Amino acid sequence: MRFHDANLLLNFRGTPSHASWRSSIDFTCKPDALVASIAYLYFVVISTLYILILCFNSTIVCLIWTHKNLHEPMYIFIAALLINSVLYSMIIYPKLLSDVLSEKQMISYPLCLFQGFLYYTSAGSEFLLLAAMAYDRYVSICKPLQYPVIMNRITIYVCLILAWLIPAFETSVLGVLYSNVKLCSFSLTGIFCNNSLYKLQCVPSVAISIYGMVMLINIALLPLLFILFTYIRIIRISYHCCREVRKKAVKTCLPHLLVLINFSCFIFLDIIIVRLDSDLSKTLRLTLTFQSIVFHPLLNPIIYGLKMNEIFKHIKILLSSLITLVLLPYYQMYGI
Repeated sequence: MRFHDANLLLNFRGTPSHASWRSSIDFTCKPDALVASIAYLYFVVISTLYILILCFNSTIVCLIWTHKNLHEPMYIFIAALLINSVLYSMIIYPKLLSDVLSEKQMISYPLCLFQGFLYYTSAGSEFLLLAAMAYDRYVSICKPLQYPVIMNRITIYVCLILAWLIPAFETSVLGVLYSNVKLCSFSLTGIFCNNSLYKLQCVPSVAISIYGMVMLINIALLPLLFILFTYIRIIRISYHCCREVRKKAVKTCLPHLLVLINFSCFIFLDIIIVRLDSDLSKTLRLTLTFQSIVFHPLLNPIIYGLKMNEIFKHIKILLSSLITLVLLPYYQMYGI
């Protein structure tokens, strides 16, 4: 796979000006001889990262699922966030692994739209889940007596359902708009289908531009402002409370803020990569893209596993049990 160029070239059959989802359009990538010779090394590295992402996220989700003391709104939202990270990785990594070992990296235009739909649905869900978590922390710290009433099971279910349905609906509308555009460019820069698709149009669509901005405001900017508002309120109220309240606020809010900053930076990079496509070197563009698909889903479980005390306790118990299970045969063999 030609990672140096990281260019997906369209192998197109039909009239360029009438290219649409009905046309037979393939995304291909011509392999570089040097890089193709170590394709298996790329495959091992990427597959290892993919396995780590799946294992880290799934482990914490299973711990939350199996331990009743973690069946609280905060931990349920954390589990939903980590499930979203797994889905985010499954959207990109299987196709990427297939491309690494393939002589030609190809994807049909409808499947590319579908990958973009899943990618941005997952990204929008991340912001909305973080907003739900921020609201949960706000109620817990600022209105502790009303917490059980406000954050009941129905509230949790509604937040989770809306966090996935709203981005899915808004992104599907954008997908419909893209399915009707005419394509003239046959080169898609990147290693997966994102908003670089905008540059393939013969004439930039005003409807797509406007709707894209509206969608960005709805599922990214507004949740981000809501999160900032809730944390400012938490800081103000905690400042006037006792030390224990401030300590609780720091312990529970810091991991969420780290995840928010981490994810916001990657979304910002995703936008910048497309806007400054011609000004970025190929190596830098590829590095930024890999950071967004590796660090974000890998850092989330690490942050929550290390910073959330209750989760960390269960992780230590699990690790000690696994170590004992592995070493037990040696203890029995040597009579230790």
